Amino acid sequence: MLAPMPVTVRFPAVAGRFYPASQNELGEAIDAFIAAAGGPKSPPWPKALIVPHAGYVYSGPIAGAGFARLAGAPIERVVLVGPAHRVFVTGLAWPGTTHLRTPLGDMEVDVAAIQSLPELVAHPAAHAREHSLEVELPFIQRLFPAAKVIPLVTSASSEAVGRVLEALWGGPETAIIISSDLSHYHPYAEGRAIDERTTAKILALEDGLVGEEACGCTGINGLVRVARRKRMRIELVDLRSSGDTAGPKAEVVGYGSFALYEAS
Repeated sequence: MLAPMPVTVRFPAVAGRFYPASQNELGEAIDAFIAAAGGPKSPPWPKALIVPHAGYVYSGPIAGAGFARLAGAPIERVVLVGPAHRVFVTGLAWPGTTHLRTPLGDMEVDVAAIQSLPELVAHPAAHAREHSLEVELPFIQRLFPAAKVIPLVTSASSEAVGRVLEALWGGPETAIIISSDLSHYHPYAEGRAIDERTTAKILALEDGLVGEEACGCTGINGLVRVARRKRMRIELVDLRSSGDTAGPKAEVVGYGSFALYEAS
């Protein structure tokens, strides 16, 4: 049995830029996104979500629509997977800390679960300035304040990601969150057309997405591979772009939220 790790913290890198740095303002923003999506939903709750990770002014409403589907679920642990934008990684990497901090407080990392899987490697540099996981944490904290998190950035194959997700799948206490934006920096109509084609692939549970379609394609590919084997049901929750929320239409980034349900 491994000795307990000393308490260490991964500090926020994009608070005050991608989302409010004030605890009160951040909590109110999350509440507003969830309320705008109709508030908590009735069960069955999804097992997994795919949600975007841009600044809240751009993608917050779309992410909120996805997270609202999980509001009220008995979640105790969240497996959170996203891309590494700033540091190249191979495989799947966790931050190597026991806690993740946001303006809402600290989230405990499920170190024991991570250490049970030798393919998960500690890579603090890949997480230090990365936003793809950080922007999802306040949603998780607001909805499930006592939940532990397994934060992973990856460039692994769909097979490798799928194996890790299945190993961490758990029961109704565990949610899987894949963090990904869609197309990047196209004119509005062109970006929408690309995103609609990508959405069709995701809804068909195709695991061949590439980076030009979704920056978190490796996480999506791994999830849909598992979902296809488990015969999960998937639905599109919201599909928009920065041109619909707060950005210019000459150059947009696409955002989609998807919910995946286990077979009953």
